[in-house]
Amino acid sequence: MGGILFDMDGVLYQGDRPIVGAAEVIQWCQQDNIPFLFLTNTTSRPRSALLEKLRSFGIAVTAEQILTPAVAASHWLQNHCHGPIALFVPQATQEEFQSLDTVDWHSADVVGAIVIGDLGTGWEFNNLNAAFRLLMKSPQSHLVALGLTRYWQAQDGLRLDSGPFVKALEYAMGREAVVLGKPARLFFETALQLLGLAANETIMIGDDIHSDIDAAQQCAIPGIQVRTGKFRSDDLEQGITPMPF
Repeated sequence: MGGILFDMDGVLYQGDRPIVGAAEVIQWCQQDNIPFLFLTNTTSRPRSALLEKLRSFGIAVTAEQILTPAVAASHWLQNHCHGPIALFVPQATQEEFQSLDTVDWHSADVVGAIVIGDLGTGWEFNNLNAAFRLLMKSPQSHLVALGLTRYWQAQDGLRLDSGPFVKALEYAMGREAVVLGKPARLFFETALQLLGLAANETIMIGDDIHSDIDAAQQCAIPGIQVRTGKFRSDDLEQGITPMPF
């Protein structure tokens, strides 16, 4: 058997509750030396926080076995960016970029890239305009997005995610962002590189028919959909066929 890519929320746990059997599956992978990697679109928390959560569910892994958009972006920037990087991401997430030359965007002049994540209520006009001005001053810089999620369900109702703010900058600049995070192809290609396996040697296990299954299969990675988390019966009526198991 080759390697396995696991989605996290909806596959290993649902919110703050573990999904029955998830810990045993990971233990089986470890005992049989099956390469695996956890994929998540979380940008508000670093891997250290995710590790603590997994351990509370009886899943003991290392930080290197978790791929987040911030980690994928860090890998991409190391190979493609020349110049300091301005981070528009939560404070906790900034630890994933420690190996890079970062600069405080409040005082930055010219940058090699700006990284856009989910700042939540921190996305107000002055901050968005600061990102725009940095891009205008640095025409060769990269606009890197940690995903393009439009909105999410918070406890107090729907909230805008980072996608709309990335799209605002794309529109203002007249160019597209480099997107790291599901369902972007670059995210899955990074996962394969980290595993050291080809697409046909790997499977993706997820609950989201679009961001997990279809996105993986667009990269020639077979996708298995679990019936937990986001799964709905009408997922199977959308022209996307998960791998049978």
